[in-house]
Amino acid sequence: MKVLWITNNLFKEYFDQKGLSAPFTGGWMHSLALKLKEIAPDMELAIASRIKSVKQLEEVKAGGFTFYALPGLLYRDSYDASIEKDWKEIAQRFSPDVVHIHGSEYPHGLAYVNAVGAEKVVVSIQGIVSRYARNYAAGIKISEMLKNVTFYDLFIASTPMKDQKKYARQGYLEEELLRKVNHVIGRTTWDHDHTWAINPYATYHFCNETLRSPFYSDRKWSLDKCQRHRIFLSQAAKPLKGIHKLIDAMPLILRSYPDTEVYVAGNDFIHTVSLRDKLKYRTFGRYINSLIDKYDIKDKFHFTGMIDADSMAEQYRLANVFVSPSSIENSPNSLGEAQLVGCPVVASYVGGVPDMVENNRTGLLYRFEETEMLASAVCRIFGDDNLAQNMAVNEIEVAQKRHDGVRNAKRMLEIYKLIACI
Repeated sequence: MKVLWITNNLFKEYFDQKGLSAPFTGGWMHSLALKLKEIAPDMELAIASRIKSVKQLEEVKAGGFTFYALPGLLYRDSYDASIEKDWKEIAQRFSPDVVHIHGSEYPHGLAYVNAVGAEKVVVSIQGIVSRYARNYAAGIKISEMLKNVTFYDLFIASTPMKDQKKYARQGYLEEELLRKVNHVIGRTTWDHDHTWAINPYATYHFCNETLRSPFYSDRKWSLDKCQRHRIFLSQAAKPLKGIHKLIDAMPLILRSYPDTEVYVAGNDFIHTVSLRDKLKYRTFGRYINSLIDKYDIKDKFHFTGMIDADSMAEQYRLANVFVSPSSIENSPNSLGEAQLVGCPVVASYVGGVPDMVENNRTGLLYRFEETEMLASAVCRIFGDDNLAQNMAVNEIEVAQKRHDGVRNAKRMLEIYKLIACI
């Protein structure tokens, strides 16, 4: 069987072959690809995506995969018909039995369907950007954003308000894609119900995700080795990730635990040290900085910089609690990662998160708007060692089943055979 993946990036094997640095994104797809190679060695897998530096369609074989690099920008909010000819060329060269579009949010997948057709095509849902657009501002008033608009955003880049509109424009194209296909892969009640609302005629196939290998390590979180009263966030650079809600909760947390520290994965987008930082200061960063200044807690927040999977796993082990304060999520991989490692989790009750967290057993849930409940949940874990330890045991057990690589690869292969009529 020959399967073509359309993704939001290519794998490290491609970048290694080209002598380039591989991106940090898409690790769960790479993990699934490796497991599929294990259980179905005769399957031919090709991976295609847009690469900005590529000038014309490029085919590279590396690591047992065939890679197709298409020219142009991936992160578009408008349709680009220029790549339709490349999709026709790829379909003719590779002749796939199944085409698997990973993620519905970018229009290069729609371009394939328009160029080649929707037969034997399946779309797996990562998020649903048209629904994310509704929650992008995450409760922040426009007036607050306008007070913090930076020169860079106003004249060169884009304000959060414009970013929300970009999500909405992407959403129109996303819905067009979902209405045209006959098969969808999802993993939560949330993505099932929203894809059903868009296209009630598409067949919905359930399949969980396989995460990056470091999170399956035997090195698990333990109470005696974590840093007490340390909070970890996996990302925070967009309003919908909800860091402002944790900041609002911090005074209540610090009232009981004044030594609390917050570590955030990713680049420091709130501080301006160099001239380059000041010239590229973003509106959301200025807003978050003003909120931190309001509570006088700047020394409590630390940014790790961009880190790989091994370093992320170590951050989960060091934390006393992982917090997912987003205004919307489908099934955040960071939450699954934390549960696999065994770090106690607190998460907002949004999107598909309730399918991943059983309240009081594999994590604590709270309403996104209720920062008092967020603060209380964090303090409960800080103050109740039995709760934290029991939660760690329970969530590891559940996450290992949910993210079992072999089981998920076998299920994906079943879906492919069903679509290909093999």
